[in-house]
Amino acid sequence: MMSKERAEQIFATTGALLEGHFLLSSGRHSNRYIQCASVLQYPCYTEELAEELASRFRNDNVEVVIGPAMGGIIVAYEVARKLGVKGMFCERENGEMKLRRGFTVVPGQRVLVVEDVITTGGSVREVIQVVREEGGAVIGVAALVDRSGGKVDFGVRTESVLVVDIETFEPDNCPLCKAGKIPLVKPGSRY
Repeated sequence: MMSKERAEQIFATTGALLEGHFLLSSGRHSNRYIQCASVLQYPCYTEELAEELASRFRNDNVEVVIGPAMGGIIVAYEVARKLGVKGMFCERENGEMKLRRGFTVVPGQRVLVVEDVITTGGSVREVIQVVREEGGAVIGVAALVDRSGGKVDFGVRTESVLVVDIETFEPDNCPLCKAGKIPLVKPGSRY
């Protein structure tokens, strides 16, 4: 199992840990942001992190790995490669998460849902719903980073390489907005 220190080293080395005033894809604000794209641009680190996630589900008979676009695409591909199974992604169409591009889930298929970063779990929940509507069996959720500190519950086994508890704020109660010193930045992919 990868140590927390090794995972933190990878994120620090790639410049993925940011400080500032951020608008998250959930709509909440935060003074810290984890930009997984900074890690995923390095195949050697992506492979190492994906191997860690794959190892945790290697004995669960995963048949398909699915992630949400954008953040989950590379992670889904690499975890699927490590498990020797098909990798797909869901994407938004008219604001709704869907399987497109000919991707399908066969009823009863054992699916692992993956994501780069979990904050509120909204995108993962949408992917889980799509999989279940297709008749698939979600056997787990895997993420590079769980920034909720393990508070998000998907009703299935959830594994993350790095679990951190980063404070977030509703926009109306954001101390950074009230202080007015640091401009709000939208680094996520949903906006």
